[in-house]
Amino acid sequence: MRTHVILSLAAVCVFTAALGAQDPPKEFVEARGSVKPVPLPPGGPPPRMADGKVDLSGVWFPGPTGKANAWSVVPNERTGPREEPIPFQPWAQAKFDAMTRTEKELYGNANVQCLPPGTPGMMTENPYVHQIITKPGQFVHLIENNNRWRVVHTDGRPHKKAEDLEPLFNGDMVGRWEGDTLIIDTISIDERTWIQDGWFHSDALHVIERFRRPSMNHLEHQYTIEDPKVLTKPWTSNWDTYTLSVNDEDLTENFCTNNEQVEQFKKLLEVEKGGNR
Repeated sequence: MRTHVILSLAAVCVFTAALGAQDPPKEFVEARGSVKPVPLPPGGPPPRMADGKVDLSGVWFPGPTGKANAWSVVPNERTGPREEPIPFQPWAQAKFDAMTRTEKELYGNANVQCLPPGTPGMMTENPYVHQIITKPGQFVHLIENNNRWRVVHTDGRPHKKAEDLEPLFNGDMVGRWEGDTLIIDTISIDERTWIQDGWFHSDALHVIERFRRPSMNHLEHQYTIEDPKVLTKPWTSNWDTYTLSVNDEDLTENFCTNNEQVEQFKKLLEVEKGGNR
C-alpha cells in the first residue's frame, strides 16, 4: 500500500495563503515533510542485456529510498554542478515573472487539469512510481500516474519526416545508446505541456533525455531543453536520482477523472486578477 500526494504541496500552500483575500500578501513558502529518508545502498553493479547494454528494467521511485518519499524533509538527490537559471528571452522572462502561483498550478500542473504532462513533464512533474522495461532496441516506460506510458525505439533510427510530424503530448521520440547512457531525443511536442513549474515552451521545443544506471539500485535521469523561440541558449538539468523498489511493487490503477480543485483554482485566480496577488 502506497500513499501519494495528488496535488503538490505548493498548491496546498497557495490555497492556505489565498483564502484570506483581504489580508496583506503572504510570502510563498513551499512546505516539506518530517521524515528523514534512509538512502538505499548501491547494491552492486547494474545488470546488462543480451547486447551488453545496461538493463534499465525495474520499478523505480523518485528519491533515494526505494519507496514513496513524498514526506521527506529533503528534496530528491541531485548530482553535478548547480543548475543555471533558465535562460529566457526578455519577453519570456517577463511573462514567466508575471505568473502567480495559482496560474502556475492551474495551467502548468497537468494533474490539476487531468491532462498529460508531456515530455519531460512525465519525469519532472510526476511524484509517482515508474516501471521501465528495456530490451535490445526498445525502451518501455510505464507511469502509475494516470496509467501513462511510452514505447521508444532505441536502435538509432531518425525522427519522422517533417511532413509526417504532428504535435503530440509526448512528442516524436527516438532513442540511441552512447556507452552506458540511453539518449531519448524528442521533438514535435504539444505546446499545452509545460516543462516544470510555469516553464512554458514553443512548437520548436527539443528535449534530450539521458538515462543511466550506475548501480543495481540507482537510476539517474537528466534532460536538456532547446527552444530557440523562448530561450537564448540550451539549458541542462542536473541528474535526478530514482531508486529500485525495495518491495518490487506492482503499479496500481490511477486515473484523473474530475478534479474538483480546478474550479477552486479558477476562483483564486479571479481574486488575484482583482489586485490581491
